[in-house]
Amino acid sequence: MSKRVLVTAGGSGIGKAMAETFAAEGARVLVTDMDESALAGCPDSWLKMTGDASDPGHMRDVFARIADEWGGIDVVCANAGIAGPTALVEDVEPEDFRRCVAVNLEGAFLAAKFAAPMMKAQKSGVILITSSSAGLYGFPNRAPYASAKWAEIGLMKTLAMELGPHGIRANAIAPGCVEGPRIDGVIAREAIAKGTTPEIIRAGYEAGVSMRSFVTAQDIANMAVFLASDGARLVSGQVIAVDGHTENPDPKV
Repeated sequence: MSKRVLVTAGGSGIGKAMAETFAAEGARVLVTDMDESALAGCPDSWLKMTGDASDPGHMRDVFARIADEWGGIDVVCANAGIAGPTALVEDVEPEDFRRCVAVNLEGAFLAAKFAAPMMKAQKSGVILITSSSAGLYGFPNRAPYASAKWAEIGLMKTLAMELGPHGIRANAIAPGCVEGPRIDGVIAREAIAKGTTPEIIRAGYEAGVSMRSFVTAQDIANMAVFLASDGARLVSGQVIAVDGHTENPDPKV
C-alpha cells in the first residue's frame, strides 16, 4: 500500500517539494496551506485543504478528513512556519513573537497531537518536523524564529520518547538557508536592520557554511523521503542538518 502523507504548508517552497517528491515515490498526499492560490497550483491528484496549521479547529478537520479518506496516516511533515520579524530583541513586538512561535511550534504540536492516536492504533508512523539551523545556533535579529526552532527540537525529542514504544519515529530536519523568495526577504530585512546591502548579507551567510552554498527545497525533500523510508527504520529522535555544514551562524564580512 502506498504511503499516506500529510504536508503542512505544502503549497509552495519546501512543503511543495516534499509533497512532489513523496508523490513521485507513489505516496498519496494531502497538503494544507493558508494560501489558496498556492494550493490551486498543486496537482489535482493531491488532497488539498486551506487553513492555518496553528489553528486547532483546522487541524482537527484535517485529520478527520484523513480518517475518512485514508483510514490512517503514515507520514506527517510538520512543515508550516513563518520567518517572524527581523529586529533586535528589544524592538520585537510581543504579538509578533507570539505569532511566530504559534505558527512554527504550535503548528508542529497540533500535527503530532492529532497524528499520534492514528499512528498508535496502527503501531507505525513517522513524524518529521521542519526545524532550522537556527534551531541549533543563536540567530541575531531573529529571536522569535530561533526560539521556536529550538523548541521544535525539544518537541521532536519528546515525541520520539513517547511514541517510540508504539513503533512511531520522530525526527527533525534542520535546513540551512534555502534558495527562494523567503530567504531573499529575510536577507533584505536584515540588510535594512544592519544598514548594509543584501549582497553583503548573502555573502556573509555563504561564508558561514563549509560548502559555501545555500541549499534547495529539493535537498530538504530528499531527506524527508529518506527519513520516512525503511532505510531509516531505526533513525529516531535525531536532528538532521541539511545545510552544507554551518561553521559560524553569524559570520562577519
